[in-house]
Amino acid sequence: MQSDNIRTSKSIQQQTGRTFHLATRLLPERIRYPTYVMYAFFRIADEVVDQPDGPSPAVQHERLEAIRETALGNREPDDTDDGVVLSAFRDLRAEHDIPDEEVNVFVDAMEMDIEQARYETFEDLRGYMRGSAVAVGNMMTMVMDPPGKEEALPHAAALAEAFQLSNFLRDVREDIRDYGRVYLPQETLSRHGVTEEQLADAEVDDAFRAVMEEELTRTEELYREGVTGIRYLPEDCQFGVLLAAVLYAEHHRLIRERGYDVLTATPELTRRRRLWLLARTWWHWRRNGDPEATFYAVSAVSERGSGTTPTEVASHGHPAWRG
Repeated sequence: MQSDNIRTSKSIQQQTGRTFHLATRLLPERIRYPTYVMYAFFRIADEVVDQPDGPSPAVQHERLEAIRETALGNREPDDTDDGVVLSAFRDLRAEHDIPDEEVNVFVDAMEMDIEQARYETFEDLRGYMRGSAVAVGNMMTMVMDPPGKEEALPHAAALAEAFQLSNFLRDVREDIRDYGRVYLPQETLSRHGVTEEQLADAEVDDAFRAVMEEELTRTEELYREGVTGIRYLPEDCQFGVLLAAVLYAEHHRLIRERGYDVLTATPELTRRRRLWLLARTWWHWRRNGDPEATFYAVSAVSERGSGTTPTEVASHGHPAWRG
């Protein structure tokens, strides 16, 4: 890939994905640069639909179809920054044999965001995440090319879903306020008697806390499933993926520390907290070299059957991330 393409892609990741960028820097060079390119491709498509007061649905569909056709090699990229990224992504696809299906389901999910803003059940939401999250995990796994790829892929899918769900739970306020979207399953809201008016009015009560805890618990089960598969990845890729899992899951601790209030402000990891988690994760990794043991020692997610819930950990005056 040309160095200009990589610089453009890396710049996009630095500006829009600080958490993911920190984890990417810990990947080996042969994986790091393709990751910059993939992330930039994902952001280009995502930003078509994630613009408050953006263009009309027809224009958004047209732009996404142009991105799809360019990424698939059916249309020549232009000389804009987006075209530079799409050109690099095409080279990446050819080099790593990424199938058309993964590109198509990803772009299809972006197009779903134009027309669909609610998901009745969690399984409905998973259908959306097949493109918006699992396709990303699949592409990353194909680039890493582990010897046990078939064993790794289901775990990569679970981890990708966990990352996306953590983002949804963090961004409830932004999604409904700026985009009119609700990614919390409607069945969960109904079960606890929480209305969308309550979300829009930023009313945090026990019912909303119950919704958040239910979805956090569901997401943490996916983290457990996902980190189990890190051992299938090439050894030089394991720490970077592990750190990404620790960082994304840390939003759960922030959410619980705030009493589940994601409606009046969006919880964000500070640079200091990210670096502290990096140091803690590295220390435990050097001690045992076991991705699962390290994840449970450092992250906001408890080991299944440990007898300690994440809520109990967060309620102590000495959060795990401090020591």
